[in-house]
Amino acid sequence: MPGIDPNGRDPNGRRRTRLSLVAVLLAGTALGGYAAGHAGMAADAATASAVNSGAPIAPAAPAAALPDFSALVARVTPAVVSITTKLRATPAEAEGMPLPFPFGMMGPNGMQMQRPRAIEARGSGFIINADGTVVTNNHVVKDARSVSVTLADGTQLPARVIGRDARTDLAVLKVDAGHPLAYIGLGNSADVQPGQWVIAVGNPFGLGGTVTAGIVSARGRDIGEGPYDNFIQVDAPINQGNSGGPLFTQDGKVVGVNTAILSPSGGSIGIGFAIPSDTVRTVVAQLEKSGHVTRGYLGVEAQEISPSVATALHLPSRAGNPQGALVATVQPDSPALRAGLQPGDVIQRVNGQAVANPRDLAVDIAGIQPGGQASLAVLREGNEQTVTATVASMPSEQTADLGRGSGQDEEAGRPAVGLALAPLDRQTREQLDLPAHTQGAVIAQVEPGSPADQAGLRPGDVVMGVGSKSVGSPQEAVSAIRGAASSGHEVALRVMHNGHTGFVALNVGHAAPDNSQDDSRG
Repeated sequence: MPGIDPNGRDPNGRRRTRLSLVAVLLAGTALGGYAAGHAGMAADAATASAVNSGAPIAPAAPAAALPDFSALVARVTPAVVSITTKLRATPAEAEGMPLPFPFGMMGPNGMQMQRPRAIEARGSGFIINADGTVVTNNHVVKDARSVSVTLADGTQLPARVIGRDARTDLAVLKVDAGHPLAYIGLGNSADVQPGQWVIAVGNPFGLGGTVTAGIVSARGRDIGEGPYDNFIQVDAPINQGNSGGPLFTQDGKVVGVNTAILSPSGGSIGIGFAIPSDTVRTVVAQLEKSGHVTRGYLGVEAQEISPSVATALHLPSRAGNPQGALVATVQPDSPALRAGLQPGDVIQRVNGQAVANPRDLAVDIAGIQPGGQASLAVLREGNEQTVTATVASMPSEQTADLGRGSGQDEEAGRPAVGLALAPLDRQTREQLDLPAHTQGAVIAQVEPGSPADQAGLRPGDVVMGVGSKSVGSPQEAVSAIRGAASSGHEVALRVMHNGHTGFVALNVGHAAPDNSQDDSRG
């Protein structure tokens, strides 16, 4: 499966067939439009006349010229820097280091011994003010013993890390050159459009000042790197060492920071990703001011709404996938709980801004300063209402870790659903490492081939609710499942799995009839 390489690497192949060249030429002719078509016919007629008369054939002028980036590159490259970080090698890493070894290190029997030495890694960055503030990726400077910056003229300067933000993979450095430095400004990434030319400048494989060009392939990409993924996708080659370098538009403004590629084998295939400059501007301002980033916190765990879950929750039907962020969990003592948000709510707007998915919700809430108000348009049981929450500061990442399950008690499963449910008492919570406030019923057994099995439910999962209704015992779960299943459609179960809570659509429309008399089975 293709993986995301945060360092970026070079493409392996550049071979182009004659067929692809013909396709490009044909596309270029088609793009010429009606006027170009007539010009082409006139040129063809002139060529035929020249051939018939024996006169030399004059080449036709191209319909459109490709852009020339040389003037732009000359302006921006003085502000692009190469970054070298040094890490101390571990003994295991030192064993694999190549010769030569340092002189004078002799072991038993006169054998030369290796000594751990610094490992160098290289990346890219760019200067954003005359005082020497440099922007790069967090992964370029993370855990570095020392960092140095090499300017475009070859000057090497020691750098100090001002602040890092792992969630957006951004870092800010400071260098002192003793004089004002050339710098570049951040553009507006919201204005970037697919198909627009962009230029990447950086230090791939230690080759400083390397320029590559391409187009914007897409915006708003979520590559699974974090809750705030909102990458610009480009086809400009991004290689190992380009990380942290700038992505320019033709006006000379930075619209992104190159940070990752999609790669099945480690080499670039023309799918690269850059952090939008609008995100960079906000994060860098906070890092410069305080050395860290403070984000807004609502206290919900949300998920996308699949068509089957939308049907199970009786959400309004729209063309395409349902829009919004479905609340799966409301954290204890959180702004969301105090505002009255409930599992099963669908958050559709934040302060008037449309929310298409959980990522939009995370980005919108993170952008609100702690203490600020978030007006949430919420769809609850088919009715839209407004909920106002006072946003708090983002707690540590451990706060959202609710534990994981490995259920042990067991009851026979109900044939209609294929689940065996067990009580969630104090002992079970301790065995499953669950918070004391967790309520629900533990799945002790899943019948192979049953609707529960097909929905992906597994022993150890905790059923916490059915639809928007919370359950506190196997009996409550069974009753709620039976009531929801009476319609013959999907049933939405709110389930905790491996520490994360979400809704699962359980299709019981074609389940086998139930002959069991045990009311504790669902």
